Amino acid sequence: MLEDALDLDARRGLEGVYVASSNICFIDGDKGRLIYRGYDISELARNSTYEEVAYLLLFGRLPNRREFIDFKKRLISYRHLPSYIVGLLDYFCKVANPMDTLRTAVSGLSCNQYGFSDTGMEVDMESNYKRAIGLIAKFPTIIAYYHRLRRDLEPIPPDPKLNHAANFLYMLTGETPDEISARAFDMDMILHAEHGFNASTFAARTTVSTNSDIYSAVTAAIGALKGPLHGGAAEETMHMLEEIGYAENAERYVLDKLEKHERVMGFGHRVYNTYDPRAKILKEISRELGEMKKNPRWYELSRKIEETMIREKGLYPNVDFYSASVYRYLNLPVYMYSPIFAIARIAGWTAHCIEQYSGNRLIRPLSKYTGPMGLRYVDISNRW
Repeated sequence: MLEDALDLDARRGLEGVYVASSNICFIDGDKGRLIYRGYDISELARNSTYEEVAYLLLFGRLPNRREFIDFKKRLISYRHLPSYIVGLLDYFCKVANPMDTLRTAVSGLSCNQYGFSDTGMEVDMESNYKRAIGLIAKFPTIIAYYHRLRRDLEPIPPDPKLNHAANFLYMLTGETPDEISARAFDMDMILHAEHGFNASTFAARTTVSTNSDIYSAVTAAIGALKGPLHGGAAEETMHMLEEIGYAENAERYVLDKLEKHERVMGFGHRVYNTYDPRAKILKEISRELGEMKKNPRWYELSRKIEETMIREKGLYPNVDFYSASVYRYLNLPVYMYSPIFAIARIAGWTAHCIEQYSGNRLIRPLSKYTGPMGLRYVDISNRW
């Protein structure tokens, strides 16, 4: 049988198993390469914007000038939230964490959409593209409003003059970010926008494979991203940096962790056997922000941890490691690191949903049964 032919222990978590074909993303874990729709991530990060990359992921190609202007206008027009979602955020910001609130807000958005049938939301591609663009546009507003309301501050409406990244930073504080900070955050979002069949994306594709709606799929994806083994790693990395404090303490901290066989956050990756290409770019962003702010502390501390881990274990940083210091330089609260991941990744999630719809087959893997056989039913009066 197929189960006997496979070494299932080596396939735990579907490691090394191809579950579908896709033309959205290519990852070469041995060479440290990440490709979006044929474009190397380093080239996109240097030259593109998050809006342009979102268009690329959704529609399969880079837009021309007219298409790009129209796409940006649509994103800007969809940024505002329905009043009932603002009310939901006002309640949940005091009783729930931001990922739970984001997940609930997405479910709430589905309740005010067109295209319903008696059995739920109709699955048609034109509507799904509109819903995808709407979700990409609204995610920053949801998180920024949550942040403001949690602090008993008035939400700041989106600024139509600012691009996607700069507008989010503006909605947090009411201050237009400087160009370097806005560009740094834009690049960070590009780097987080897509990454193949990761846990949250696979959860989204599994959901839409049942012909469920895109809101249900994104809700499932947020639930998967919430886990500390996926989207929560940058938060844990920042807590580690705060615990260590300064670069001169880094080597001793790492050596103590390794001696105790404890994990050093932000190192190793399920896919990459070498340097995560996103981490290379984020390392440079962290250095530039530290120089601009005349505070190299977090970059130097991170760099010392990296040097020690490579020397002692041959492990390289992943995308979460330098994300932590970048977010600290941007004055983003630690509790928002996972939601920020979602703000970027929504483009990849919705692109995968649309790809799944376009050639759908219900995702239904097998499992190898390892339980008992041949048991006979015993009446409850005779059980001990």
